[in-house]
Parts: sequence; C-alpha cells; structure tokens
Amino acid sequence: MKQQLAIDLTPQEYCTPAQLRQAVSRKSGIPADDLFHVEVLRRSLDSRHGRILYHATVELYCGEEYVAPDYRGHYQDCHNKPAVIIVGAGPAGLFAALRALELGLRPILLERGKTVDERRLDIAQLARTQVVNPNSNWCFGEGGAGTYSDGKLYTRSTKRGNVEDIMHRFIEHGADPSIAIDAHAHIGTDKLSGIIANMRQTILNHGGQYHFSTQVCQLILQHSAGETVVQGVRDTHGNEYLGKAVILATGHSARDIYSLFDRNGWLLEAKPFALGIRVEHPQRLINEIQYHITPKNRSQLSYLPPAAYSLTTQVEGHGVFSFCMCPGGVIVPAATDGQQQVVNGMSNSHRNSPFANSGIAVTVSPQDVPQYAGKGALALLHFQQDVERRIFEAVGGSITAPIQRLTDFCQGRPSQSNNKSNYLGATLNAPLYELLPPFIVRGLQQGLQDFGRKMRGFYTDQASVLAVESRTSSPVRIPRDATLQHPQLRHLYPCGEGAGYAGGIVSSALDGIRAIESIAI
Repeated sequence: MKQQLAIDLTPQEYCTPAQLRQAVSRKSGIPADDLFHVEVLRRSLDSRHGRILYHATVELYCGEEYVAPDYRGHYQDCHNKPAVIIVGAGPAGLFAALRALELGLRPILLERGKTVDERRLDIAQLARTQVVNPNSNWCFGEGGAGTYSDGKLYTRSTKRGNVEDIMHRFIEHGADPSIAIDAHAHIGTDKLSGIIANMRQTILNHGGQYHFSTQVCQLILQHSAGETVVQGVRDTHGNEYLGKAVILATGHSARDIYSLFDRNGWLLEAKPFALGIRVEHPQRLINEIQYHITPKNRSQLSYLPPAAYSLTTQVEGHGVFSFCMCPGGVIVPAATDGQQQVVNGMSNSHRNSPFANSGIAVTVSPQDVPQYAGKGALALLHFQQDVERRIFEAVGGSITAPIQRLTDFCQGRPSQSNNKSNYLGATLNAPLYELLPPFIVRGLQQGLQDFGRKMRGFYTDQASVLAVESRTSSPVRIPRDATLQHPQLRHLYPCGEGAGYAGGIVSSALDGIRAIESIAI
C-alpha cells in the first residue's frame, strides 16, 4: 500500500533520513518500522513567519516495494527518417531534437559555436585575455546561454507544455533527481555542461546529426503557388542543409539573424525587454535577511541552501524587477563581440561562492526611446547595442566591468572605494548613474530603495552594482501564426528566446517541443 502525505518539516528533519522517517511516522500514525520507503514528491522552503520549514508532499510505501521512476525517453531509430533542420543547440533546439526522435523525425542541428568542452576552453581564454570570441562565449555554443548561466529550471509557462517531461529529460541525462521535486529547481553550470554532452550523444545514437562552428547566413527558398517555402538553410561556408522544415532557435543574442530578416523585408516586431545592472551582496547577508536568522534558529543554517530572493516594483510606469538571481554565484562577462560590455550571473551546483548576485532590470518599450523610431522593428535592438557600446567605451574598450557601491549609485555620487566582487574579470570604479540612460537610472535608483524597504538590509553599502545587464530577453520578436510558422515563410518555425516566445531554459525547451510537434502533425 502507498499513500501521500502533506507534512511540514524543520530543515534538520528534512535533511536527516532518520528524523524524516520519525516525523512522517508521527504525522501518519504508521510505525516507523512499517515504513518501507518514504519518497519526497514536492518540497518548498518557507521562512516567512519566523520559523523555517519545508512544506513537503511525501509518498509512503507500506508493505509495497518502492520502484524508482524510469526517466528514459522513448526514442526511435531515425537514421533514415525525414530530416528537420534545427538552427541553434540551446534549450529550444536540443529539446526539439529529443522530441523529434520520439516522433520519428531526424534532427540536424546547426550550431554557430563549439561543443561544451571546446567552449569551456574559449571561456577560460576570455577571462585571461579579455578578448571575446564572437562565436564561442558565454552566450554562443552548445547548450546556449543557459549552459553557462546557472541552469535554473523554473518557469511560469506551465500552460505551454509538460514541465515534468523537461525535468525527466534532464534527469535521464545526468541531473540529480531532486530537480523533479524542487519548487525552484537548479542544476548548476558545472553539472549542466556534462548533461548537455549526454543529450548530444542520445541524439547522435538515434540518427540525429550535429554541425558545430556552423553559422547560418541564408534561407533556401522556393516560390510556388503564391507561397514562399523554406526548404533549408545555407551557412557562411556555402554548405546547404535541406529538410522538411526549419526550426529557428538561435537565442536572444543572434543579432545577425534579425539583420537577415530586416534586409530581406521579412516580418519582424520590436518587443519590449528590460535593461539594468547586476547587484551583488554577501551571501551571508542575504541568508540572514531571507531566513530571518535569530539566535534561536541560527543552528538551522547548516541545513539550508543559500537563500534567494525575488523582488518587483513600479517606477514612473516602468516595471523594475530582479532577474536570474544567483545565490552563491559569480558575475560573468557575457558580451558576444569585441565592442560590448555585458554582464550576467551564474552559479555552480553547490552555490558555494560567498556572494549572491541578481540582475535588476527596468522594462523598456519603443515609446521609451522615440529617437530610435526610424530603426523600425530593430529600434530596441539598436538601443540595446548603443548602451552596451557606451559602457564598453567608458571602461576603456574592454570587458572590464564598471562598479560602484549600491548606496552611492542610488544617491548619484561617486564611490570612494568599492567592495570586493566575484566578477570573472577586471572591475573599474565608475559613476554608473552617468553611464546608463536617465530613465533606466531613475527606475533603478528608486526601485533599489523600494526593495530595501521590502527586504530590510538589501539597501546597503555592502552591496555593489555592475553594468550592464542587457540580455534579459530578446528586443525583437520573429512573428508566427497559429501553426507556429512565420506568416511569410512557410515551413520556418521561429521559437525560443531568440524568436521572442520564451524566457529561460524550461520555457525555451517547451517552445522547441511545440515547434517540432507542429511539424509532425
């Protein structure tokens, strides 16, 4: 017999198997010796009311053997099946490819960057030389931007598909099974790269193909019966790849794709996005704030993960919000060419850095930048580029990150000194309130102070701000119709973050699955 039970547990009870069994026994009334197995199905951590508790749902096995879940996918041998071209091997492209194998389609993945292992070497080189490889960096390469920015696996897009299936595919390829039960699951950059390589092997074993260092520059079109049909793509070396459809999953930083559409007059839309800074605090401080640490509960800290936060407010009609919060993380240089300064955050699986960081961003719409109206659908893209270039030039033409104390930034005064930072590169003391657009500065200054009122201790001179956090999402949308095809280009399926339909690993993966399922109909 098995049954489910909702139970509240102290961190010590949750993390200690013997204590977990005793707590479940007390709650259920079943003697501990009769519990063959206790399986946690869901868990979330709650410290809102001065007592730190895990709210958990557990499944109890009494007189019945526990059988571990089988997370394996049901893949077909697709060596001789119809081909689908997938441009981009980020989450949207990878999960489209895995689903293609289940549906009997042969995925051919084209990735402008390198494999995760080769990409790791280029990222290490970037830290040493401060020189960006435009095709292999924190954003471009196997696994996409998500591989080297934390591996957070939560989304609000549950209506778009089966989130549980996404978790199962990650577990199948090496992720800790705990991601299936966490309210805010996280893999970690150190683990995610190996998982992505395992996914590649599954795709190859079942007939899929990979082509790395392959940058698509043209669509191969056929004009017939009043329609323009995409038959395949051509890369910068002149190689052609043909298939029954093309999935465009190039990510939010593939600006060359937007330029390709713009040059050819294919439909594009300006899409609101957000721009701001990275804020960095001591992780110890965030823990004490979020867990409401007192002498009575301080002993629980050793059983708790590094604390996170999520904050939002409104300033002058703009949303101001925390984004991609990385407990125990580092800040990374995320530029994709040699004329930009961009920062992002990541953390490894143990989240054991002494710092916490988060993007704090202000929403931007075309109405906020009327001076770019002449750029049409690319208006916000040009605005984004100009801000990144201005920061780059302000620090002397490098990926050095401008930094100052949070309180000085909010008060509009220079910092006389700076806190230590975990940025993976050099930093330079700079007046960020003079370098960012005025409406962004006002939103950030007022928003950060409001966050300090909502989360006592957040507004402090122990915190630093670094710039610029500009790749929160795509500033361009590639439109599609109810069949998920581009309205003018049949058999072309724009999807994921780069097309403007997702924001993060899980929602991008779900969108890639939707695209391949539309093709298979």
